[in-house]
Formats: sequence, C-alpha cells, structure tokens
Amino acid sequence: MRTVFDAPVDPALVERSLAASVFAPVWLDIARPDHAPLVGSQSCDLLVVGGGYTGLWAALHAAERYPDRRIVLIESDRIGWAASGRNGGFVDASLTHGAENGRSRWAAEFGTLTELGMANLDGMAADIERLGLDVDWERTGMLSVATEPHQVDWLTESAAAGEGLFLDQEQVRAEVHSPTYRAGLYEPDSCALVHPAKLAMELARACQQAGVQIHEHTRAISLEAAGGIVRVGTGSATLTAKQVVLATNVFPSLLRRNRWYTVPVYDYVLSTEPLTAAQLERIGWTGRQGVGDCANQFHYYRLSADNRIVWGGYDAVYHFGRRVDPSYEDRPQTYRRLAEHFFITFPQLDDVRFSHRWAGAIDTNTRFCAHWGTAHRGKVAYVNGFTGLGVGATRFAADVCLDLLDGTPTPRTRLEMVRKKPLPFPPEPFASVGIQATRWSLDRADHSAGKRNVLLRALDKLGLGFDS
Repeated sequence: MRTVFDAPVDPALVERSLAASVFAPVWLDIARPDHAPLVGSQSCDLLVVGGGYTGLWAALHAAERYPDRRIVLIESDRIGWAASGRNGGFVDASLTHGAENGRSRWAAEFGTLTELGMANLDGMAADIERLGLDVDWERTGMLSVATEPHQVDWLTESAAAGEGLFLDQEQVRAEVHSPTYRAGLYEPDSCALVHPAKLAMELARACQQAGVQIHEHTRAISLEAAGGIVRVGTGSATLTAKQVVLATNVFPSLLRRNRWYTVPVYDYVLSTEPLTAAQLERIGWTGRQGVGDCANQFHYYRLSADNRIVWGGYDAVYHFGRRVDPSYEDRPQTYRRLAEHFFITFPQLDDVRFSHRWAGAIDTNTRFCAHWGTAHRGKVAYVNGFTGLGVGATRFAADVCLDLLDGTPTPRTRLEMVRKKPLPFPPEPFASVGIQATRWSLDRADHSAGKRNVLLRALDKLGLGFDS
C-alpha cells in the first residue's frame, strides 16, 4: 500500500531546490557571544555540565533560588551548538512525548503530568517576559494533520478525548492549504514556537546577569566524589563542587551506568529561503501554527520570524555503535527525500528554494521522554532522554534536578516518571538489530493503514519501542 509521500516528484526540481543550500543550522546564523574557556582549577557551590537548554535553565533557576551560591557552567563546545541550536523550535507542553505515550505509561498520574506540563509552558512564557528574552516567542498552537484515511480516525478519537478541536478537510485546508490534508486537530494553547538558538543565547545572558560563570570550550572528562565534594576534571584543570548537574543530553554521560539508557538518533531538517508575500498567500498559513502530520514517520514544520518554512523529520537514523559523529549529519539521500515530501505537501511552492540543511542527534530512551537520577549520595543529579521533544520539557527537567539536589521531596520528585527509569538498551549488535527492525515495522505500519505487526504489538505490551 502506497502513502501520499510515495508519489513521484521531478528529480530536477529537487536538485534545483537544494543546489544552493548551506550545510549549517539556519538558527545559528546569529551573533553568538564568546565565553572564555576555564583557566586554572576552581571551586563552586554548583557546577552545571552542559550548555544546552537543560544546563542553562538549571543554572538560571539555581541562581534565582540561591543568589548567594557560586554557580559555574561549562560547555565542551559553544552554548546552544548541539540540539538546542538545531531543533525545530516547537515548545510543547507535554512532558511525556504526547498524550498517548503519557497515558499508556503513567495512567494514574497523567492528569498531574498534564497540569505540570501546562504550568511549565506558562512558566516559560513568564520567564521570557520577566527577563526580557528576545527569542521570537509565538504562542500559536499546534496543528496535527491527517494525510491518510486511517489517520482521520486517530484525530477524531483525540478530539473526543478533549485533546483539541477537530477540523474536517475543508476546515484544515482553510488553515494551511495542502492537497495532502484530509483532516486536522488544532490545539491552541499547548504549543508555542521559539527561535531555538536565540533561546539558548538569551538564557546564557540571563544566567550571567544572575551571577553564573560560563566557560565554553571546557570539556568535562572525569567525575569523582570523596569527602563530601565532587571533582570534575577537564584535562587542564579541576572543578571542585558541592553539587553537580549533568546536562549532557545525547553525549556520553560522566556516569557510566547512565550510558545504557539512551541512544543517539539523527534527525534531519531543511529551511527554505524567506517566502515572499505572494508565496505565503498560496498556502494561506496566516495562523502561523506549528504543523505536524501524524504518521509513525512524521514531518514537523513551522514558519520562522522571517517567514522561512523549517521542514524536518521523517527519517530518524540510528548508526551502529551508539556514537555521536558529525559525519552522520550530511546525508544527501535524506535531504532529497525531505525536499520531495515538501513539494508533495506544497506543490504550489515549486519556485521555493532551500537555504540551509542540517542534522542533529536526539537522545532517545525506551520510554521516549526524560529520565532522572542521582549519584554520589545525592550530590550529582542528571537527566537524559528527551527524544526530540525537549525544548519545553528541559525547563521542567532542570527544576527536577535542583529539587533532587535539595533532597527534600516535592510534587515533582514524587512523580513515578521521575522516580523510575526506563529499561536500558541492550549492547550491540542487539541494540542495532532491535532498533532497525522496529523502524522497519513502523514504516510498514504507515504503509498498512496503521496496522501494527507482531513486533510492534509485543513492544507495546512490554512498554518498549522506538519513536521516529
């Protein structure tokens, strides 16, 4: 069975559209302040390892909770250079990678998780306004679209469960005009859009204004604890801290036992040149919602502040060995596939060209959303596993890490989601065999009216799986 995205596209159109694209994230085409590397050994009250969203929110909120404490943040490369500068900029209220995933795993506390997720999104908006962060914030909501007949039923069920407003074919095409749309589900309050790299840069600025000391090009390579303190080595210096937050996302954890819980999965993205007023009029995207289709292998797309269409998803590629490697990022066959799917979705934009193409590694675990832990008698806290939906959830995750370090139970730390870890991935070659078989099965389900095969049904029963 073919899907709408199996339709043929003129290869010459695809090649022309990509010919002038730059291999770099469009978001990082902004001024980025430099933060000097660490020179000499130092001591602090709290050390944050990692200069992405999780680390920045942890440092900022720690500085606001404890203004008298000395807080240091170190980053091996540059602030926001990895996932925090490469994502689509969707700030979703969900802490559980969507309602279905959350309800199936934490049914008893799903209502609480939903409330906490909305409170986190509202809190993020309040922080941005309070701190005057210039991040292109737009609370425009999320539009999920059905491109196959069986997906219409899924959206109907979601609307009946109170998860959004159902739109029939005529209504959804009035919001964004694509001949591929059969129905839609609009959630006006649960998603915002943001400029990803600006968010990282502005959080770093707010951290410094709150007294946080930031060092780029300072790689943590070792961690040990003794005598009530934690020592983190960088090769040329040692940082001695009373407490540590590890916010290294997809990169190998300084705690070896945590490395089994996540694998890196590569996501690929294109950005168009800024659309003209005439081009925008052809697709009628006046509401500026975030958009995603609802297949297993899905696309996500949105408008930037300067009216580029940022278009990503579909291929989610795991490479044998769990390595994070820049050589995996330039994958011509995936960029061509994304371009083909773009023109299938918007054939009226055949004069649009792509300006940027890029990729990044997503930290994926077996439950598709964050997991936490502590080490060294509660002096080290860590979080991983956002699975591509972390722009909003990292703020919540950072607060949980600070709660864990405080040691006093809170409503956040009492959550089963926080207290329990997912099952780890097996070693190679079993991890690769399982992941590739699952990805193949998800693709087959998309080509079989959503019907899940024996493998997917077994994984569903075990509470495992793989999400593209």
